[in-house]
Amino acid sequence: MRLAELSERSGVSIATIKYYLREGLLAPGRQVNATTAEYGEEHLRRLRLVRAMIQVGRVPVATVREVLAHVDDDSLGRTVRLGAALWALPQVPEPDVEDEQERAARREVDRLLETVGWSNARALVTISPAYRSLVTAVATFRRLGYDWSPELIVGYAKLMHQAAVLDLDFVETRPSEAEKVETAVAGAIFVEPMLRALHRLAQEEESARRYGFE
Repeated sequence: MRLAELSERSGVSIATIKYYLREGLLAPGRQVNATTAEYGEEHLRRLRLVRAMIQVGRVPVATVREVLAHVDDDSLGRTVRLGAALWALPQVPEPDVEDEQERAARREVDRLLETVGWSNARALVTISPAYRSLVTAVATFRRLGYDWSPELIVGYAKLMHQAAVLDLDFVETRPSEAEKVETAVAGAIFVEPMLRALHRLAQEEESARRYGFE
C-alpha cells in the first residue's frame, strides 16, 4: 500500500506517520521510485502498536524507540528479547537500600519467591524492574502498618501465574517472533489496566455479596 492508504487504514495522519518514520519507530517502506514507497501489513501492525503505546499507554517516544529496538533484535533468544523489551518500559525507582522498611520488604519478597518456587525470578532480582516494583509495594504496605507477609501474598502470586500462562498462551498464537514480542509488550501496557479493572469489579461484587448495599 502507499502512504495515503496506510494513513487511511490506520487512522494515523500522513504527517504523524512521517514523524514516526523520522524517529525510527516505523521501518521505511520499499522504495518504488525517488518519491514513492510501498508499505505492507507489518507496517500497519507496527503503526497501530506505536500509536497505542504513545496515545493510550502514554509511553514517551524515546522509550517506544528503545522498546521496539529490543522487539526487532532477532539476535536475542525469545526470553531475553521479551525481557529487554518489557524492562525498557517506564519503571519504578530503585528502592532505598538504607531504608529499613525497604530492606524488610526485600526479605519478604525473597521469601515469597522461594515459597512459590519462582527460581528464575530469584535469579534476576538484581536487575528486574518487576522485583523492584514488588519490593516498593510491600514496603509501602509496611509503612501503612499492614502486615502483608509472604504467606498472605502467595495467593496473589498463584493467581498472577495463571494470568501469565494465559498471556503467553495467547502470545504463542502469533505467527512471527517479532509479533510474539509485540503482543507481549502490548499486553504489559494494555492488559495490566484490564486486570486492575477486573480486580476492582471483583472487589465490588464480593463486597456487595458479603455486606449488601447498606
